[in-house]
Amino acid sequence: MSFQEVIKFEKVTKDYDLSRLKYGLLVDTFSGLFNIILRRQQKSINNKFVALKDVTFSVSGGETLGIIGRNGAGKSTILKLISKITYPDTGKITAVGRIGAFIELGAGLHYELTGRENIYLYGAILGMKRKEIREKFDDIVNFAGIRKFLDIPIKKYSSGMYSRLGFSVCAFCDPDILLVDEVLAVGDASFQNKCLLKMEEFRKSGKTIVFVSHNLDAIKAICSRVIYLEKGKIVKVGKPKDIVNFYLSRVEIKN
Repeated sequence: MSFQEVIKFEKVTKDYDLSRLKYGLLVDTFSGLFNIILRRQQKSINNKFVALKDVTFSVSGGETLGIIGRNGAGKSTILKLISKITYPDTGKITAVGRIGAFIELGAGLHYELTGRENIYLYGAILGMKRKEIREKFDDIVNFAGIRKFLDIPIKKYSSGMYSRLGFSVCAFCDPDILLVDEVLAVGDASFQNKCLLKMEEFRKSGKTIVFVSHNLDAIKAICSRVIYLEKGKIVKVGKPKDIVNFYLSRVEIKN
């Protein structure tokens, strides 16, 4: 393991303007009255949601860091900031090396293109050269288990197939830093196990992993250190078993 810091957050704060966020299918289904109620609720909270507040931590090369917490705690925001999908409002973030980020279902994939075309597209987005993608193409396809569907537009894929394709391209781009979100939960149990084994390979080869999950058994099995987030702040950092137990005790108390 390298002890050089490859990821560093220094007093990072990230806010979201709720008035600019889409509400999703539930709101679209109801009448304008429901939208009016939501707008009033927005005004009452000043249109701002603080996803992270003065967060500071670092990750060493070769470390597998787990991040746990309730929904809305800021876990996925950390991954988006590392991969530069979004940027902090204040503070500084450093990330060194090629990043493979599998943090949103369908991110980097184009629904109108086929599976084959998307492998080349997503591979290029992740920094792979065309020759490198060609060399790893069969490995990506075999790992994803989508060979029969390669030349079908992915808009016809199930969510599990999206998940398999996206993770497979990400895994074979040979990243220095692998970011993985709870999105793996959409895959079937067999594929989830393959993903966890692949992450274990990365860990043993000295790669850096940041893993966000509600699967606490997987967190304990793979991670060398865990951060527990609550309402955008780091509450506790330590060994996986200790932090998982602490988190469970907090959940029980709040319930």
